[in-house]
Amino acid sequence: MSISHWNQGEGPRDKLLGRGADALSDAELLAVLLRTGCSGCSALQLANDLLCQFDSLGGVLRADRGQLEGQRGVGAAKYALLCASLEMARRQALEVLGSMDVLSSPQQTRRFLQHHLGARQREIFSCLFLDSQNRLIRCDDLFLGTLGGAAVYPREVVSRALQYSSAAVIFAHNHPSGVAEPSAADKRITERLQAALGLLDIRVLDHIIVGRGHEYSFAEAGLL
Repeated sequence: MSISHWNQGEGPRDKLLGRGADALSDAELLAVLLRTGCSGCSALQLANDLLCQFDSLGGVLRADRGQLEGQRGVGAAKYALLCASLEMARRQALEVLGSMDVLSSPQQTRRFLQHHLGARQREIFSCLFLDSQNRLIRCDDLFLGTLGGAAVYPREVVSRALQYSSAAVIFAHNHPSGVAEPSAADKRITERLQAALGLLDIRVLDHIIVGRGHEYSFAEAGLL
């Protein structure tokens, strides 16, 4: 049953329009995105089934195409809607971040990085390149890895920073395990990158590890 067949005022879409999106439960929000269910199953029931299968809304959004399309009632169209909603949230967060001094709002930086890296299934090492006013020039995904890690090469980071005439950088990578605590390897590569960039007077402002719904900041931990 689709949301359009709910009696007026009783469905999640009507609730959203009447009371705002923040009034909806995770299942109701997901049902609005899915729009339709399947035979004998409403959009809201399908949403509840997906939340049970993947443990949470974050789990649904982190699931890959094969996992989602393997669920009854979810096909390519619904998978595309979920991907589009994630990408719109990421781009909006990037747009906000690009309009300000990054250091003035560390929460906006973390919000963007959660959208950018939080749902990735593989480890990805990204770099935010900043100008002398700490405004975002560009965000690049420099190194792609596996579930267990990504190889990071200081020479490539330095080359990209020079290409963009960066005055400062913020490193970020995700831990697909969901645990944001840094490993010994994370600390070592941060030290190497800081030393390499320091020779060029390019400041390393932070290294943020993105876990499942939370982040670890090297700067806040006093490691930079």
